[in-house]
Amino acid sequence: MSRIGKKPIPIPKGVTVKIEGNTVMVQGPKGKLDTSLPSGITMEQKDGNLVAIRPDDAHSAVHGLARALVNNAVDGVTKGWTRELEIVGIGYRAEMKGKGTVVFSLGYSHPIEYPLPGGVDCAVDAKLTKLTLNGIDRQKVGQVAAEMRSLRPPDPYKNKGVRYAGERLKKKVGKTGAK
Repeated sequence: MSRIGKKPIPIPKGVTVKIEGNTVMVQGPKGKLDTSLPSGITMEQKDGNLVAIRPDDAHSAVHGLARALVNNAVDGVTKGWTRELEIVGIGYRAEMKGKGTVVFSLGYSHPIEYPLPGGVDCAVDAKLTKLTLNGIDRQKVGQVAAEMRSLRPPDPYKNKGVRYAGERLKKKVGKTGAK
């Protein structure tokens, strides 16, 4: 039995949930999200909670997934999702160009312009080395953070590059240290 799938999702005040077929529409103070459920899983509203229901054990693999997707949507429209990135390296920096574009200087011969998709906001700190991504869709915020990190992933020898805040890296020794 899926332990996560059986847990009810509490619906906070100010959040409305509408279930139509295999789509769950969640609307809250921060915005509106539509989440499609895997086939075979249904959602029901019972006394202020949402419950994921599966007809038989053949759908047990996606039972917890469906519950987690709807829970992430409820959390997103109430609190929102945040992902932080750090830029490490001499001369490496990022700055906002207008409202929807981030310009990275990452040691290449040219600056890299990254257009932000709708629903994701970015803030750059005063030192131009910390980025904070905000949005209501957890998948979209995580995808944008992963794409920004892939512009210059952390180097295993000098640890320079774009990394997630709090990410622990394993530093390799160079060729002089390998004896």
